[in-house]
Amino acid sequence: MSKVTTNFAVQSLRGTSQVFFMENALTGVLFFAAMAYASYVSGVWATTIGAAVGVVVATLTARLMECDDASVASGLYGFNGVLVGAALPTFIAASPQLWVYVVVGAAASTVITAAFSATLTSKWGIPGSTGPFVLTGWLMVAGAYSFGGLHVTGDAPKMPTDYVQGVAALPAPLELVEIFFRNIGQVYLLDAWISGAIILAGIFIASVPAGIAAAAGSLVAMAVSMAMGADPALVSQGLYGFSSVLTAIAVGVIFLAPTPKIVVYALLATVMTVFVQGGLDVLVAPVGIPSFTAPYVLTMYLFIAPKKLMAPHPHRPVSGHMVARHDKQDAGKAPAPSAMS
Repeated sequence: MSKVTTNFAVQSLRGTSQVFFMENALTGVLFFAAMAYASYVSGVWATTIGAAVGVVVATLTARLMECDDASVASGLYGFNGVLVGAALPTFIAASPQLWVYVVVGAAASTVITAAFSATLTSKWGIPGSTGPFVLTGWLMVAGAYSFGGLHVTGDAPKMPTDYVQGVAALPAPLELVEIFFRNIGQVYLLDAWISGAIILAGIFIASVPAGIAAAAGSLVAMAVSMAMGADPALVSQGLYGFSSVLTAIAVGVIFLAPTPKIVVYALLATVMTVFVQGGLDVLVAPVGIPSFTAPYVLTMYLFIAPKKLMAPHPHRPVSGHMVARHDKQDAGKAPAPSAMS
């Protein structure tokens, strides 16, 4: 872990970088550059502004709540806030009420992050990761339908390529490159493929293994989604890849020690994330909310939870439990000679 710092700007930039599990202020700067580029291309700056407001409010809330200093300094209380700040303006039209919504949502994400840490992480050793963002985002977007001052907006534009229109079975080589980077950029809800390239560069600056995992996750998601015949428009927009990118980094590099077996395990988790993405997209569509990073969160929770039973961790919890059961069953019986030594 980096040196504990009280510099608010550094804490906020680290929070921005922690969306991809990095603790690096320079990486955070590049992530904001990626968002700014996407805003420049689209002409809509609400997402970038919302992200900045979100990480500042979330980090400030953590400091006011006197959360763990080291965690605040490393940005662990900021990354859910930056995602909330980026997501709400993406799905809700700009208005004065929206910015109130962003501030409240970002502050709430810090409280929910602390709640996840005190329960899920403390009791089961499972990182909350972007779970607080998903929960906050779902509640805030769903709640927006109830308020006249907020207007939930809709679908991302569909790019008129041969692949998207169904004329070609596979994208053209250049489009494959664009999809590869969009898979990474869409973690920040960015449709510009160059933004994804900037983000990947930022990841490599902080961690080469994480950068490799991110690239591998994007490639796997592309291959699986296309092979399974997923909606070309969604594949082209990177919407089948961003959760898989996070899963590949989390399972393959961050939360489990990298080994050849863990690489295979992470590959399974990454493929599974694509299928979970398709399933959750169908489930949440009737409710009128996006899946956000829920496919990653759900898959990561399920694949990280068994780590105590996996090598190099011994299987003592299971063995101890079975011994205890046998001890109860054998109570009152004379012990075998071998058990007396």
